[in-house]
Amino acid sequence: MKRKLDWILRSHNVGLLLEDDDVIALEKPAGLLVLPDRFDHHKPNLYRLLAEELGSIFVVHRIDRETSGIILFAKTAESHAALNTQFETRTVEKVYQGLVRGIPEPREGTIDLALAESEREPAKMRVVKRGGKPSQTRYQVVEVFDGYALVELQPQTGRTHQIRVHLAAVGHPIVGDPLYGDGQPFYLSSVKRSYRSTDEEKPLLRRTALHAWRLAFLHPGTGIQVRLEADLPKDLRSTVRALRKYAGGSSAL
Repeated sequence: MKRKLDWILRSHNVGLLLEDDDVIALEKPAGLLVLPDRFDHHKPNLYRLLAEELGSIFVVHRIDRETSGIILFAKTAESHAALNTQFETRTVEKVYQGLVRGIPEPREGTIDLALAESEREPAKMRVVKRGGKPSQTRYQVVEVFDGYALVELQPQTGRTHQIRVHLAAVGHPIVGDPLYGDGQPFYLSSVKRSYRSTDEEKPLLRRTALHAWRLAFLHPGTGIQVRLEADLPKDLRSTVRALRKYAGGSSAL
């Protein structure tokens, strides 16, 4: 018989990637919070969904509300401590995929810019020359289009909004990012010149085009390396497919 948690996860479009006595790894859809919102505690969030059914649950890392992809929780204090050590010592492999405006040059490198919370807008982060926290993001362009690029990103540090701020700071904001980009949805008509429709056009993508694609870590109970991957969700797949067809997609590798 299926657990109530399985039904709850499905009802929120959450995929279950791995679960045992030590950890639970999920595939989060865009739009769902990981932790309770500080201003609205009634919004659904993964932490509450898990805690209500599993009891004790421990947050290991976070991804933004509008970011889709892999999120990992610990089920015991011991597992939490072991995983925290891995994240703090940067032995966990975290790889994101993001669709950005423009084509970064060079095609591969590291963005090394210190970050601090914005004094004028507390919900935002900003690049600073002094007093900020050291922050590094490795990137590699994997596919280029006319005016866009699909990029793999590996944050070496775990600052709030790090990937989004870094890409915006080098002139290549993530498509659809409302805080650090233009926040505009992506429409098929923006790349398909012959687009015609009698109905109001719906966007292919209406959120920040960032996806937590891969996570690799040592299992806290067995010591064996675990490698998880989550394919691009439908909205990002459709957008990339449209770019490949109508905006000259080509591999950058």
